[in-house]
Amino acid sequence: MAQVDVRTATGGQSGQVELDDATFGIEPNVPVMHQVVTAQLAARRSGTQNTKTRRERRGGGAKPWRQKGTGRARQGSIRSPQWRGGGVALGPKPRSYAQRTPKKMIKLALRSALSDRAADGNVFVVDSWGLDAPSTKSAVAALDSLGLADKRVLVVLGPDDEAAWKSFRNLTKVHALTTGELNSYDVLVSDTVVFTVDTLPGAAATDSSAAPAPATDADEGATTDEPSDEAGSEEEAGS
Repeated sequence: MAQVDVRTATGGQSGQVELDDATFGIEPNVPVMHQVVTAQLAARRSGTQNTKTRRERRGGGAKPWRQKGTGRARQGSIRSPQWRGGGVALGPKPRSYAQRTPKKMIKLALRSALSDRAADGNVFVVDSWGLDAPSTKSAVAALDSLGLADKRVLVVLGPDDEAAWKSFRNLTKVHALTTGELNSYDVLVSDTVVFTVDTLPGAAATDSSAAPAPATDADEGATTDEPSDEAGSEEEAGS
């Protein structure tokens, strides 16, 4: 597993943490990332464009002139598409641009984007932001101490980091979101991704994984004695 330094909000180092290979160490799948990002941008479209057809335009109920004898082309309504102020032929109507994307592809695209940023050394981990109250000045100072003042930064926060979110939301080059909102598009449009120790994917699973406790001699004795007792009771019952 790759290791990165855990930084403090003041720029110091407070240790190291291992990045999960399943999230930050895979070979990026570029076609999957392209398809997922395209679907995500398509889903953002409102799809509210609307043009009126000849039946939706007001007026035009009377025939402008008689069918024959005038020398002009025959016309049935002044709201036909060839008339000024008429309806639009084959114009756009309200529709949904959403595309169906399998969940496995969305997860693969996110892991591919994070692996690409980690391969370039653009994944940072901080122990905590140390913001008890919203302060944009403190947020700018923290990014400056990390050397990220002039970069587009994606800050991944926990659901309880409201003070940090309010501190970063006013910065034009910083996009803050929670772990549940993390997506491949925001990772790819950002130069650097900054996690905290609590929001780092795979960190909690690595820390909580522990081997089962080995059986002690007392436990082994208890397990071996139980069958003998049952056997003795069966013999007594049989006699």
